[in-house]
Amino acid sequence: MASLKDLRNRIASVKATRKITKAMQMVAAAKLRRAQEVATAARPYAERMDAVLASLAGKITSREGASPLLVGTGKSDTHLLIVMTAERGLCGGFNSNIAKLARADALRLMRDGKTVKIMTVGRKGADNLRRDLNKQIIDRRDFRGVRQLSFTDAEGIANRVLDMFEAGEFDVATIYFSEFQSVISQKPTPLQIIPAKLPEAKDDGAVAKNSAVYEYEPDEQVILGQLLKRNIATQIFRGLLENAASEQGARMSAMDNATRNAGDMIDKLTITYNRQRQAQITKELIEIISGAEAL
Repeated sequence: MASLKDLRNRIASVKATRKITKAMQMVAAAKLRRAQEVATAARPYAERMDAVLASLAGKITSREGASPLLVGTGKSDTHLLIVMTAERGLCGGFNSNIAKLARADALRLMRDGKTVKIMTVGRKGADNLRRDLNKQIIDRRDFRGVRQLSFTDAEGIANRVLDMFEAGEFDVATIYFSEFQSVISQKPTPLQIIPAKLPEAKDDGAVAKNSAVYEYEPDEQVILGQLLKRNIATQIFRGLLENAASEQGARMSAMDNATRNAGDMIDKLTITYNRQRQAQITKELIEIISGAEAL
């Protein structure tokens, strides 16, 4: 059984830990609001980009001269998985859930005889996948020194992906990120970006009242080729922003749970300390009384 001094030291240690987790919870809550606003503001742009690309793709009558970014290379032998996680831990299952989804897909593709290549964005992604898929990791990107993510950061990743695609290093590319839903809910999401997986155009047999007919100059195929490249950077940037909001939400929730658990542990240790102290006092009183009676 621990001594009274050991219990006092442990109570003090847990109290210090509770102060740290409470501070981290407050910091995450402050960062979450800004990250959530940015992620929410980026969604309509990415969704509208998909809609424009789907409209342009629907106007192309011949697929023979279409961009490989839209129709693919005609095969799916090599897959590039872009796994985006955080640079830091202490955010519950945020990083491990994304890595778990990517690992499951990678192993499934490898069982099907496909070649898998992995690019990790964020230090924790590489740490999670290194044990099982270290040989498949071909590139690692981290933003440890970046305080605020920008579109330029996403463009750097997109340019690397495009260079690899043009060099014929892969056929299909998929990004993995966590879509922010709420403070307690973040959904790990895969999104195929090469070839572009565009929403299907709705055809109900009638022309909508708010629909418009567009004429493109230059032609649709040229514009589509340019937009497809920009769409890759846009979707990667969206994934980074969703991850930033999800990370802060997961950290806020995890630190809140840690603070509550620390409080419960302090209560239990305090009860144990008081009981042991009372037992020790009672023992000393019994010894004093026994000694007095012996005289």
